[in-house]
Order: sequence, then C-alpha cells, then structure tokens
Amino acid sequence: MALDNPAFSRNSAFSQQGAVAAAQDISAQQLQEMYNQPSTPPAGETMSVESTIGKSVAGFGLLLVGAALGWLTVESLPFLWIGAGIVGFVLALVNTFKREPSPALILAYAGVQGVFVGGISAWYEMMYGGGIVAQAVIATLVVVGVTLALFASGKIRASKKATKVFLIAMVGYLVFSLVNFGIMIFGGADGNPWGLRGVDFFGTGIPFGLVLGVLVVIMAAYSLVLDFDFIQQGVRNRAPKKYEWTGVFGIMVTVIWLYLEILRMLAIARD
Repeated sequence: MALDNPAFSRNSAFSQQGAVAAAQDISAQQLQEMYNQPSTPPAGETMSVESTIGKSVAGFGLLLVGAALGWLTVESLPFLWIGAGIVGFVLALVNTFKREPSPALILAYAGVQGVFVGGISAWYEMMYGGGIVAQAVIATLVVVGVTLALFASGKIRASKKATKVFLIAMVGYLVFSLVNFGIMIFGGADGNPWGLRGVDFFGTGIPFGLVLGVLVVIMAAYSLVLDFDFIQQGVRNRAPKKYEWTGVFGIMVTVIWLYLEILRMLAIARD
C-alpha cells in the first residue's frame, strides 16, 4: 500500500527496481561505515539531568523577567498581559504538537507566559491583597519540592493505571472549565464571579472551587511526576540532548498551571 502513495512511487528509492539499483550503488566500504555507525549519540550529546536542570533554570529565569514586566505594566498597559496570555497559549500548542523541540520557541513561551503570569498575579494582588501572591508562590514551591523529593526517593512513580486515571481526570477538568467559563460569560451563575466554583459544596459552607482545587493540585503534582519520569527515561535511554528542552517545557507548563490554580484557590477562599 505504501508503494501506491505518489510520494513514494515517484521516488525510485521506494520502488522495487529502485531498491535494487540503490543497493548496487552502495559500495562495501559504505556498508561497513553504516554498520559501524553508533545507534545512539556519542557521550556529551545525550540527555543528562544536570543539563536539563540548567536549561530549566534559564527558562524560569526568563519567565521571571517577563513576570516582572507584566507586574509593572498591569495598570499602564492592561492589555499587555492579556495579549501575552493568548500568545502564550498559542506557543504552548505549537510546542506541544511540534515533533522536534525548538529551544527558541520554548524560551519565547517562557518569556511571553511570564508576562501573563506577572500581570494576572498583580491583578490578584490588587483585588484580594494580603500577600496572596507570596502565599501562592510559597505553596507552589512546597508542592514542587515535596513532589521532587518523593520522586527522588522512589516513593512515588508514574504507572500505567495512575496515568490513565490522570488523563481521564484531565479531560473531565477541561470540560468542566469550558462549561464554567461559558456560565461566567453568559451570566448563568447568579452574579457569582467564580461560576460553579463559587457554589456551596453540598451545604458545607465550603465553595466547590476549593474542593476541586485540592484535586487539581494533586493532578498537577502527578503531572510533575510524569515530567520527572520523562527526563529520567530520556537519560536512561541516552536520548539526544535536544530533548532536554522537551523536559524543560513540560515542567514549566505544569508549574505555571499549579501556581495559577493555587492562586485561584486562595482568591476563592478570601472572596
């Protein structure tokens, strides 16, 4: 069936006669060189934990620079961080579905998303005050640190069953978020600014958003486990060094998601 594809049939290298001709054109020396070529990249050109950490530090450093810009311009340029959020979302999709990692695009995502994070953090601080951003940052660092420590000690690991549950929960959460966003936009939440997140959880007096937020933080922590596992597997399999940027991108997306969820939980608790 592959030979019926015009992309293959027009190329003699993929035809039966062309295959014979190509084989005849290869000398014994070329065959020996192909045989001697290593199946994995040489030392120094494969993934390493240390190099991935260094690239992650650079990525988060750029994110902090963007966050400072977004924080300082939240009042003078209110649409800057909103536009940065849209551009960051597009870059996230591009980096997610791109087959080969692009350091430039990943660093661009870090800078642009930093502007969005800084702007929305400043907005939360103005609306709810009381050091809500500092509390969210500390909570995020604690979750990341505890997750990393448990993973390094071998007490938590990614498994096929847990990953399936995680993926199902992620799909459900995305659907809920879209529905809730529609309710907030079209005014179906009786003036509640959080939509379904602000609804009383079965008469307990606790907003539903807080209960959901705890589950989402657990999901984000497991997403970090998947990121750490990816890096560990890449190092073990001697994957090409370029895939360190894939690990950096995954960690950045998860940590930003975790921070924004904690920030929203704190805001709902104070509202």
